[in-house]
Amino acid sequence: MQPPIQAYLDNLQRRLAGLNDGAVASYIPELTRADPAWFGICMATTDGVAYASGDADRQFTIQSISKPFVYAAALADRGVEFVGRKVGVEPSGDAFNSISLHPQTGAPLNPMINAGAIATTSLVNGATPEAQWERILQSMGAFVGRDLTVDEDVYRSESETGCRNRAIAWMLKNFGIIDGEPMASVENYFRQCSILVDCRDLAFMAATLANGGVHPRTGQRALSEEHVERVLSVMATCGMYDFAGSWLYEIGMPAKSGVGGGIIAVLPGRFGIGIFSPNLDLKGNSVRGIAVCRQLSKDFGLHLFSRKGSSGMALGRIYTAADAPSKRQPVGEMREFLNRQAYRIKYLCLHGYLAMGGMEYVIRRMIELAGETHSFILDMHQVDGITESAAAQLHEARLGFAEEGIAVVFSRIHGRKSIERPLSRTNPKNDHGYLSFEDNDIAVEWCENRLAGEALDSFATDVALADCLLLRDLPAALLARLEEVATTRKYFAGQKIITAGQASDESVFFLCSGHVSILVPLEDGAHQRIASLGPGMNFGEMVLLGQTTRSATVSADSEVVCRVLSSHDINRLAVDAPELKIALLENLSRDMAGKLRRATQWIAALA
Repeated sequence: MQPPIQAYLDNLQRRLAGLNDGAVASYIPELTRADPAWFGICMATTDGVAYASGDADRQFTIQSISKPFVYAAALADRGVEFVGRKVGVEPSGDAFNSISLHPQTGAPLNPMINAGAIATTSLVNGATPEAQWERILQSMGAFVGRDLTVDEDVYRSESETGCRNRAIAWMLKNFGIIDGEPMASVENYFRQCSILVDCRDLAFMAATLANGGVHPRTGQRALSEEHVERVLSVMATCGMYDFAGSWLYEIGMPAKSGVGGGIIAVLPGRFGIGIFSPNLDLKGNSVRGIAVCRQLSKDFGLHLFSRKGSSGMALGRIYTAADAPSKRQPVGEMREFLNRQAYRIKYLCLHGYLAMGGMEYVIRRMIELAGETHSFILDMHQVDGITESAAAQLHEARLGFAEEGIAVVFSRIHGRKSIERPLSRTNPKNDHGYLSFEDNDIAVEWCENRLAGEALDSFATDVALADCLLLRDLPAALLARLEEVATTRKYFAGQKIITAGQASDESVFFLCSGHVSILVPLEDGAHQRIASLGPGMNFGEMVLLGQTTRSATVSADSEVVCRVLSSHDINRLAVDAPELKIALLENLSRDMAGKLRRATQWIAALA
């Protein structure tokens, strides 16, 4: 199935393609060749998955988006203190090509304006301008994850029209910010701005920063974590020029724009975004690019200061119903069937506060598991809340899985408004609603029934007293005597057969048809189901070990027929047939050992 995030980006791209405000950059003649209709979006996760829409593979020149990455190379090569003496980190509030220098030192105010970028280009390691250029190309290629090339036509166009940048370089030389030949640094600056990239490249450059400096796909470290923090800080405060304050206030992600029409945005620890659309506003930022980021931030709660966590932390333990089956104790063909097929029921334990990034990761894991899955149980016990955008994304995935015959059900959300409200508000109008269960046991039993499907009726056939597990291996003559003294009792659905805490009537119940639940009382007055029994099973057998008070409540889940033996009748028959007591105690021991194994299996699955 198509991931919901992909469908979202496709829809967003189509919707914003009609936004035709702004104009293509004209101060560099070669950039005027761009088609205003070009529009691509790409989002790359920190574990290497990319979602792309529109013209995401169309190449364009990186322009000023190169600035934070060359600044990163300068930090890595020269260190924070040295670079800090040459280039500041304060927002200028001015346009990208402003001559914003410190009045005393002559240092550019930050590395995101042209003056600061030319200075940082000059600080990259290299004995010659050619060696510096190779270092710049290598460093930026590590962020992209491939070798890079330059658009020579754009480079020549920039060089031929770059008089203002040359003037800035001479001023930097005058103040001692550039030590070598200033024109060589300017030419390298023009070249770095003319590097060819596409939206995928930008998204992975941003995702590398989001991933602490390690490229999500190549695994290559492009920058140390210490310097990543500094680069992102400068991007957050200065990356969008004189729109930087409004950007951080409204959208809230470290970002950088370029006059070629590109924008990158970073959500640390989660993903990177790359957008390309050449129409610019008066401040030199892509009109559609800003609109995309504004909508993403609004819909998915991406603001840097909003409540969120690492995407991977949204999903904890994954296990199957083979590890933790329902507490009912099927017999015969039903047990054999579930032993073979229960692995197709998957539990996913979700954690924390679920936002778009975490939900994207959860759904992606579900898609990876879908090939061998019949039902998903989303255990929400450790979820603090969910955003409406994440809930909508989950509903879309749920319906997509349903089309493939895979059920998605929720467990342990009852009464938790921070989860129930977003799920209810975003539930599609044409949908019949989502399934939610009080606990995992009821959820997995529903999934087991769904897995068994039409065959379930054949598994639940009525049984005779002789077929019950507690009486197996008894001689036929002894079974006949038990049949003579056994009584038949019928119960309607919902009726209590045994009540916890009441005195025992010393009866042992053998289920011949229907199903019952074994419930233990909780301190708050509620009950916890610890088992569900069907035909061939027994309950109340602890009276055989001398128990005089019932420890659990037994409630009929359907119409039930039981054969009932009193302990007095059993003891009386055992006087002449002592093998009766021996067989009952052996079978009871096997049954208790089986229950202990299942409890241990549950504990191991949840550990």
